[in-house]
Amino acid sequence: MMEKLLSFWSKFEKCQQLVNLMTERALNSIFQQWGISANQEQWNISGELCSGAASATDTDTFDFDSLSGPNPYIKCVCTYSNNTLCHITRLKVYALDVVGVIPDELWTLTFLTHLNLGQNDLTGPLSASIGNLTSMQYLSFGINALSGELPKELGKLTDIRSFAIGSNNFSGPLPSELGNWTKLEQLYIDSSGVSGEIPSTFANLQNLVTVWASDTELTGKIPDFIGNWSKLTRLRFQGNSFGGSIPSSFSNLTAMTELRISDLSNGSSTLAFIKDMKSLSSLELRNSNISDSIPSNIGEYQSLQHLDLSFNNIGGEIPDSLFKLSSLTHLFLGNNTLSGTLPAQKSTSLLNMNVVANNLAIDNSKSSVLPFGLNCLQRNFPCNRGSGIYYNFSIKCGGPQLTSFTGIVYERDDENLGAASYFMTGTRRWGISNVGYFTGSTVSRSEVTDTLDSMLFQTARTSASSLRYYGLGLENGNYTVILHFAEMAILKTTGWESIGRRIFDIYIQGIRVLQDFDIKKEAGGVSQKAIQKNFTAQVSENYLEIHLFWAGKGTCCIPAQSTYGPSISAISATPDFIPTVSNNPPTSNKKNRTGIIVGVVVGVGLVSFVSILTIFWIVRRRKIPSNDDEVLLGIEARPYTFSYTVLKTATEDFSPANKLGEGGFGPVYKVCDHSNQQTVGKLGDGRIIAVKQLSVASRQGKSQFVAEIVAISAVQHRNLAWQLHENNREVELVDSRLSEFNADEVKRMIGVALLCTQALPSLRPPMSSAVAMLCGDVEVNKVTSKPGYLTDWKFDDITGFTTSDKTTNETDYTFFQQVQIRGLKFSMQKKMVVNPFSMSLCR
Repeated sequence: MMEKLLSFWSKFEKCQQLVNLMTERALNSIFQQWGISANQEQWNISGELCSGAASATDTDTFDFDSLSGPNPYIKCVCTYSNNTLCHITRLKVYALDVVGVIPDELWTLTFLTHLNLGQNDLTGPLSASIGNLTSMQYLSFGINALSGELPKELGKLTDIRSFAIGSNNFSGPLPSELGNWTKLEQLYIDSSGVSGEIPSTFANLQNLVTVWASDTELTGKIPDFIGNWSKLTRLRFQGNSFGGSIPSSFSNLTAMTELRISDLSNGSSTLAFIKDMKSLSSLELRNSNISDSIPSNIGEYQSLQHLDLSFNNIGGEIPDSLFKLSSLTHLFLGNNTLSGTLPAQKSTSLLNMNVVANNLAIDNSKSSVLPFGLNCLQRNFPCNRGSGIYYNFSIKCGGPQLTSFTGIVYERDDENLGAASYFMTGTRRWGISNVGYFTGSTVSRSEVTDTLDSMLFQTARTSASSLRYYGLGLENGNYTVILHFAEMAILKTTGWESIGRRIFDIYIQGIRVLQDFDIKKEAGGVSQKAIQKNFTAQVSENYLEIHLFWAGKGTCCIPAQSTYGPSISAISATPDFIPTVSNNPPTSNKKNRTGIIVGVVVGVGLVSFVSILTIFWIVRRRKIPSNDDEVLLGIEARPYTFSYTVLKTATEDFSPANKLGEGGFGPVYKVCDHSNQQTVGKLGDGRIIAVKQLSVASRQGKSQFVAEIVAISAVQHRNLAWQLHENNREVELVDSRLSEFNADEVKRMIGVALLCTQALPSLRPPMSSAVAMLCGDVEVNKVTSKPGYLTDWKFDDITGFTTSDKTTNETDYTFFQQVQIRGLKFSMQKKMVVNPFSMSLCR
């Protein structure tokens, strides 16, 4: 008996060794074919596989769907055959840029319950042998390049809980055998390539909690049986080819927290099915042929954060309760037939709202609720109607104003648009509407070098859903519309990062001119390449609409989150006829505002002039300086004083050869620095100076001369205005004693001043434009370069030394400034005392 028992254990041990050897060979073969290796410190890949991290119990906490923890990673369970046999139950090879097909050896690991091969570059079809993995519970092939039809043998994995094949190149229908997955909770097939109708056997999948099936070319009607998936909380059906209406059975899905359905063809739906979906946090029914009004009980949806009902036929008034929802942050109601007015107040959480292209009556006085221009962007585009006033427009999408190689001036479009927002220029020449929630910026930046107009492609405007540009007040007729594109985000040509697809539709005047437009595909699979599309559009009611629309197609998150949706670099529209309009903004408002400004300025000027004369007369009567010393001693700046002898020596007796120039007070001399002489040309302490001499013939007196010295001595930072402008702190230039002032007016004046002092004449605005900007009739162009007085004179600051007086808490700063003016170098020294408790450097 003992001999038989020993023989049994010997055979068992040999069997176990054989199992371990086969598993070891299979795993090593897989890794070798994929060109990867395991971390030797985690387990012994060439010996006992189920050791180290592979058998540790604390590895159960690793996130199997992320880069955390070991990767590649195996997990063993050693409880088989009364704790005497180990099998690999988990395998993770995630985001390791693995290239090639799936080795057949993988299908021999039949005890696998978790398999994650996501985010690689796996190719080829799934083998029918996948049906061997009958213990599988969590299976992910997401973000690869797998192809072919899904094998029906998948239906044998009856214990599966999660199945993910999103972002692949599969084809064909969903196998009806998948209806055997009665334990399935999560289904991710978005952008997978599958197509066709949803099999009727899917009615059995009543444990589903999450379904992502966007961009899959699913056809037919949305099945009624989905209403029986009572545990469903998240459903995404965007960018498919569904027809018909949304089933009324959806009213049973009361646990729903996220519902996204878009782009339904034919049919008509109402909003009755959401009546009891009070747990919704995100509801998107964009472009779904909904004809209804917003439910009157919408105020009961207290968890609602994101609501998108845009591009439907929703009419009636907007309930006030919608604007009072404390959790609502994004509201998209554009392109409907809504009427009535908007409330004067809204919830503080509602920061992104778009209601363009409706029939709303807009009260412009409610500027605290809505930005300027919404009334011009309603369905009938009421502004500048009639004969028109403009005959072209050009827009640099996502960037500052610039002039192209062909001489076209593209207006700036660098506003930071929110998820639901719009913008219209002050001249009402054009506007923009953006809809869609991105976690990042709606402006992207890159470099395109294959065109003479590379500057056009340094920025682009992107949108998560809908991006619409409107040309307003146009003279009626035919126009040539040119759209400029370049893919700036999906850059890789190999690996999983290269399989991203940005797909959107383009409409002009409501007509779809391009469907499923893919910028990178259009460029031959190359990124950062300029693409130009030309169209002819007819303007018959003084407006031109260019609409870039994401219909839910393409990948969403490759190579990064929010890499999808429309993207455009520049737009231009020019007439195909001889214009008869001025192409200039209306002048009536401008004249009125100019008259007001002139009247105020003249009135203030007269009062100021009289006041100055009075003050001057009083001061002259109270004290008249008796000599030059009193004039100098009366000023607060306390400038340095030098003897006439020192200045005479430094300028070589005011030699004409050392004369720099001459102003209203008299000539200015440079110091002659003879390096071979002792101190000629320098002061006794080595400082180099420039000398201004008050001429006897000057019509300006000693007091004015001293006033200029005071001004120069008080200068604390010649770059101050520019640097504050760069940091958006221009308001700090305003005198602190002013209790009230308009910050926007300050920024506008400084902006115009910086524009008017540009070095190149081509960068300075004409006087008419400068006046229009000052009056607020047009937007102030963005300043992109330093003023001429900074760039032409080539200042270089060299800080000399600093001393501190601890008893007064004051710091004595002495600056030596080396200045080059038209090739001549000289230095100035100025001194200022700064008290840290009363510091006013920015005043």
